[in-house]
Amino acid sequence: MGMTLPDLFDRTLQKFRERDAYAFAGEKPKTFGSTAAEVDSLISLLEKAGIEPGDRVAILSTNMPNWSSAFFSVTFMGAVAVPVLPDFSATEVRNVLTHSEAKAIFISSSLLPKLDEAKPACLKTAILTDDFSVVFSERNDLVYMQGRIPREKYSPGEEDLASIVYTSGTTGRSKGVMLTHRNIVFNAMKGALIHHLDENDRFLSVLPLSHTYENTLGLILPMLCGSCVYYLRKPPTPSVLVPALAEVKPTAMLTVPLIIEKIYYNRIVPAFTKNGIVKTLYKMPAVRKKLNAAAGKKLMVTFGGELRFFGVGGAKLNRNVERFLLEAKFPYAIGYGLTETAPLLAGTGPKNTVFESTGPAIDGVEIKINHPDAVTGEGEVWAKGPNVMKGYYKEPEMTGEVITPDGWFRTGDLGKIDRSGNLFIKGRLKNMIVGASGENIYPEEIESVINNYRYVIESLVIEQKGKLVAYVHLNLEELEKKYQHLKADMSKQIEEKKQELLADLKEYVNSKVSKFSQINKVIQQPVPFQKTATLKIKRFLYT
Repeated sequence: MGMTLPDLFDRTLQKFRERDAYAFAGEKPKTFGSTAAEVDSLISLLEKAGIEPGDRVAILSTNMPNWSSAFFSVTFMGAVAVPVLPDFSATEVRNVLTHSEAKAIFISSSLLPKLDEAKPACLKTAILTDDFSVVFSERNDLVYMQGRIPREKYSPGEEDLASIVYTSGTTGRSKGVMLTHRNIVFNAMKGALIHHLDENDRFLSVLPLSHTYENTLGLILPMLCGSCVYYLRKPPTPSVLVPALAEVKPTAMLTVPLIIEKIYYNRIVPAFTKNGIVKTLYKMPAVRKKLNAAAGKKLMVTFGGELRFFGVGGAKLNRNVERFLLEAKFPYAIGYGLTETAPLLAGTGPKNTVFESTGPAIDGVEIKINHPDAVTGEGEVWAKGPNVMKGYYKEPEMTGEVITPDGWFRTGDLGKIDRSGNLFIKGRLKNMIVGASGENIYPEEIESVINNYRYVIESLVIEQKGKLVAYVHLNLEELEKKYQHLKADMSKQIEEKKQELLADLKEYVNSKVSKFSQINKVIQQPVPFQKTATLKIKRFLYT
């Protein structure tokens, strides 16, 4: 059995040709069989546009059923897909297209203005993802026609590149991660061992397909298992998401912590704190567990009532939110990985979650802590396996910095492994702050405490002149709601209350963290922090 994307799809066709494959929520899905015909017609179109194996073809598109056909057509013919995040700026888009020397691009109509500003000389053809019509091409007669079949037969090898993924990352300059067919296929197959999926499963996709997490586990994994994936026509705001959940009744979803954290802090916490008696009772563990279990049943109904797998990855989950999910018996599962590892390194299914852990290394992957601290057991997480990238595109020196001569990938994350083999991530090595007496301070852990405080949406802890400073983005709507009875000069009163709140927050945080993790100053962040595709704050912009 070959470890390439077309090999995987051929097996799926043999078993699930007539099964539903891709759709917008509330619309009729196309089958795997009709997807295969569409892919053939697209390969024929790309051939006519002069695309050959090894050429780079970008995909700058919002999520839609046609995204999969675009991605499959490029990779099945041995060309290299370059998925671009829809929220990249026009400058970033131009940089990616130029650096990858993309000859063609699939682009959704809503993102066309970015191309007007960012079209490099290497780009010869643009195809609309919405309906596969040709936006521009050097060939006047280039037109998409259904039912066309490719001129050539293609069989890319396992070690051939399938995609180059440019990480916006939280560290500035984008890097092109080279992933082979084997990297991606191995990861999807091992992901399938964590939780059983089959042709009766329905995914609801809320993360960008151009991110490796959604691409491998939300596109390739369901394809491997014959499951159907539903997409949203608009961004996943509550008014869009709630009706879609009721319509699709998903059995599986992949999310990032911020999505479930927002639901917890905007819906669940207010219900338990709206009156004094409930608030007091909620502090008692036995009562809290019962209230959380009741809230969990309601949450399941909101998610459509049939959810069996709610994957959380991309960043660390807040411990209070995780405790709620655990006690609510919500089917959450934690995974850990990086774009460079296609992405999954460690993970576990909903039945085996370990509080605050990512679970053990996935089958076929080795994880070790390099030079662990003798006391804490903490050190940098290193990984080895068939899912480790080929390297950074055109950056051999940068590749050498993260892949050791004997094949270990240095993740840049700090963690420890318990006796049962469960991995616990502490934070990013480059974010770690070394205290005055040499102590390791993890800003992510302090932020987790800050984010548990009412009225805080998100926070960022950095070091300034040897002191810890917290930037805090507040929920001003809720604050104004609380103090709307202060009729006279409300803005002045709210400003005073805000200052009181920040002072109170500092005291609250410092009562919960160790002596060397004490906050020296709390500053209000007036607008939301800028974020990556997995909704992590872009720290490099603020430090």
